[in-house]
Order: sequence, then structure tokens, then C-alpha cells
Amino acid sequence: MNKKVISACAGEKKVLSQEDVLKVISTTLPVEDYRNKRILLIIPDHTRTAPVGMVFKLVYEQIGMVTKALDIIVALGTHSQMSEEAICNRLEISLQERREKYGKVKFINHEWNNPAALKTVGTITADEIETLTNGLFSMDVPVEVNKALFDYDKVIIIGPVFPHEVVGFSGGNKYLFPGVGVPRILNFFHWLGAVMTNPVIIGRKWTPVRRVVDKAGAMVNVPKFCFSLVVDGTEFAGIFAGSPEAAWDCASDLSRKLHIVYKDHPYSLILSCAPKMYDELWTGGKCMYKLEPVLADDGELIIYAPHISQISETHGRIIEEIGYHCRDYFLKQWDKFKNYPWGVLAHSTHVRGIGRFENGVEKCRAKVTLATSIPESVCKKINLGYRDPSKIKIEDFVGRENEGVLVVPKAGEMLFRLKNPPDWAGSEV
Repeated sequence: MNKKVISACAGEKKVLSQEDVLKVISTTLPVEDYRNKRILLIIPDHTRTAPVGMVFKLVYEQIGMVTKALDIIVALGTHSQMSEEAICNRLEISLQERREKYGKVKFINHEWNNPAALKTVGTITADEIETLTNGLFSMDVPVEVNKALFDYDKVIIIGPVFPHEVVGFSGGNKYLFPGVGVPRILNFFHWLGAVMTNPVIIGRKWTPVRRVVDKAGAMVNVPKFCFSLVVDGTEFAGIFAGSPEAAWDCASDLSRKLHIVYKDHPYSLILSCAPKMYDELWTGGKCMYKLEPVLADDGELIIYAPHISQISETHGRIIEEIGYHCRDYFLKQWDKFKNYPWGVLAHSTHVRGIGRFENGVEKCRAKVTLATSIPESVCKKINLGYRDPSKIKIEDFVGRENEGVLVVPKAGEMLFRLKNPPDWAGSEV
């Protein structure tokens, strides 16, 4: 354990108590250090499972009465903005509690596409990018972040850590970039992750993308602190308090133990069931990312999500224009696609998975099918398969692992890997 990190882990208890969490918070947030200070909490939106509400309320009880301000910004990245009611749900407080007990707390939705809400903090130079990416890229990358951060004496990140398709493990400085950052750096490192491919990146700690994210985080010259959270299913398994880098480092080690499932063989058919928190395909794509490593060649992965009716409120138009394709489809036609948002291209490749593009023909390793409320005509247009969700009975897929059929009831957060992975999945590190 990093000596600069204060933590509590459930261990054999399986779940942290509120008292366990309070002890970490009271130890790391001494009341007198925060008297008359302006504090900004960065929290995730609704698409991450974590006891954010418990931590927020305990932080408020610890320092909320002595601070000049204790406000919240939602790390939306390019996700849709949240209503006040939705933020209250995220914080596990009622609208009445919002009006009364937490009335002085300001809620801020990150505005990634509003130049007036942003501040440039520097540029990662081409030489630095070349070093950080092991020579894959050499280009200047401007770093911009929500300027609201600079109105506060300290920023405190509260968010979970899971295996992640772009950066390796989520959390830490990722709540700054892309959480409260802007598309230019987002587009860069998402495409960097896509070029390396999801199976090679996901569930690995010290990736080139993580190095870029941490470099950008260091350029945000505001005192920062972080509570990195780890859940086991729906239970609170660990809290790690320290710098964004150190807290994330420790939390990712626990996440690696809890959030990776190893399988003996690949599956020819996977029913990947999206939870309601993924309310569009943009986030529902995680149901593919976390399962691609155990999907057999020529197999089929079904994203089962009858509640999903759109690709993306923000990026749907572009996706309908370019479709879902493997990485090489874009790389070998780069002049045609280089001016599209690279983050959207990355999302496209992550959902479609590993494949080749040779002599003008795309050959993807496996089939990806939507069983959603997105119409069949749209699925065909975007290069994905279609199944009528009303005709799918989950029980028909259960108990058939020996036949090569896998059902994942709440997909998107647990990573599945093979004990003996193929070369395209990269090596275990």
C-alpha cells in the first residue's frame, strides 16, 4: 500500500460500513484545514456504480458547515447533462433534502462544448506525446479544462475505479480528462486507446493513455485530492484517499482482483445484458468492451437492452454517418476519416471489435448484434446486427456455458478474460 494513501478495505467482511468510510474521511479532511475554504467535488454521472452519495454526505458532515463553499461538478465528459433531480439521485438525497440541508451546494454540469466554460492550461508537446505513447503519435495536444475549477481552493474527486477500454482502469485523473475536459485531448487519447485496441488496453494499469491522462492532470494547477472507490457488485469494498495518482494506483490493484473474471474457453454466443444506467448505445457499448476478450472468432455478442432507443444524443448523427467498424477500416482510409472526431471513431471501433480491412473489404472477427429499441433499419445502416428484443428470453440462454453460450445479467463493469488469451488480446501485465 502506498504510504501516502489512507484506505479502508472490506476484506473478509465483504462490505465497508459507513463507520469505516467516515474514519478515512475524518482522517484525511481535518476540519480546520477547510475552514472558510471553497471546495469543489467532482463526481461521476449516473453511468458508474458507486456509493457516491454516501461519500458525499459524509464529506458534507465533516467539512460542509465550515467551508465557504462546498459545490459539485458532474464529470460528464461528452455525456448528456443531468437534471437537478438526476444529480440528487446520484447523491442519494431527496429533493427536499436538496432544498433544505444541502441548499447552499451549487450543482454544475460540465459543458464540454461551451468555450466560455473552459480554460487552456497548457500543451503536451509533440516530443512529450511521442515519449508517452512509445512513439505511436507525435503531435501537440492542447489541454483545456472547465474553468470553474479555478474558482476553488481545492478540488476533491469522488469516483469509482473499474477496468476501462480506453485508459486501462478508470478513475483518478480520468475524472478531469475527459470528465471535466474538452474534446481535443479526449479525442486524442481515445483514439490512442483505439489504435492499441480495447483487448490490449482494458484492465491494464500503466498504459500509454494513463500516462497522457496523468500528464494532463498535472497541468491543472489547483490543489487536488481524491477518494477512489471500489465496489464488489453493489457493495462498498474499498476507499482510497490521497492524490489522484496515488489513490487510483491503490484502487486499481483492488479493482483488478474484484472486477476481472477469467474463463477457460471462448464463447460462440454471448448475451450481454445492459443495466438501465446505460441509457444509450454510447454507454451501452461497454457491454461489448468488457466481453470482447472471451468472444470466439466468428461468434456473436448480443447487446440486450430493450430500454435503449438511441445511439447517442450527442454523437448519434456522426455514428449514423460513419457506422461501426474495426480499427483498420479507419486507419487504411485515414484521409477519408481523419477530420471526424477521433473519440467517435474510437467508440466505433470499440463496439465493433477486432477486425481487418484488406482490398476494400472489412472482415470483423465476430458479429455484434443489437437487441434494443433502435430500429432494424438503423442497425443495418450502422453496420450492426439486429434481433427483436421482445423475442429474446434470457432464461433460454442460461446454464449453457458448456455449449459455448454465456449470459451476463449486468454487463459493462466486470471484465471477462481468457486464462490463455490469444495474441490479439495482448499479454497479462
